[in-house]
Amino acid sequence: MLFKRLVQAATAALVLAAATPLSAQQVLKVGSTPTGVPFTFLETRTNSIQGVMVDLITEIGKDAGFQVQIEPMQFSALVPSLTSNKIDIISAAMFATAARKEVIDFSEAVYTYGEGLVVPKTDAKNYASQEDLKGEVVGAQVGTAFVDALKKTGLFSEVKVYDTIPDILRDVNAGRLKAGFADFPILAYNLKQGAFGEVRLVDSYKPVTVGTVSIGVRKTDQELLGKINASLAKLKANGALDKILDKWGLKPKAS
Repeated sequence: MLFKRLVQAATAALVLAAATPLSAQQVLKVGSTPTGVPFTFLETRTNSIQGVMVDLITEIGKDAGFQVQIEPMQFSALVPSLTSNKIDIISAAMFATAARKEVIDFSEAVYTYGEGLVVPKTDAKNYASQEDLKGEVVGAQVGTAFVDALKKTGLFSEVKVYDTIPDILRDVNAGRLKAGFADFPILAYNLKQGAFGEVRLVDSYKPVTVGTVSIGVRKTDQELLGKINASLAKLKANGALDKILDKWGLKPKAS
């Protein structure tokens, strides 16, 4: 009788162990920002982070076998939060720059673009390059690749650093800032919504800092990176990534 009970207990333990991965799927914390529309943004009606990178990492999770828990935070906090294990993945409008690659690892490319230039509508000059703004005060978002790139040119009297892109747009809109540089798709999306009526996106400007948005993980998480890349490749091949980009008004192939 005792032997039979032991066998039954062992069998039950094996069944439970086999069922655990299905019933308790791994949940990974994903860092995203509330101000990177259309890549990530705070949807006020649902009080949740939504956008391209949220949809993408959710679909990757479904394919790779993990659930995602979106953790909203400022852009500048993403990398520190990842390296300190507060989050497991970064899925936001983050360029896979050489400097960041020294600290964390990135997936294959998701989307490629450069910086856009915004000025007050009262400024009708057709700016083609940063040299056209020599000696002026310009703005960029903290933690982005654009800040250091602008400072290194030595062209500007000051490069003001802002917490968010809407903060830059507000100062340009109010005439407090000569020009602002930020992610082109995010600037275009914000201006399309009509919230900053006194700001224009300069069509004649040619970007200097062109980068690739990718998904970030810790350098110690190579298995996770492999799963993300495998799933991302599937989503590219079957057209799912293009559908996500189209949903949020982005062209499948950006220049």
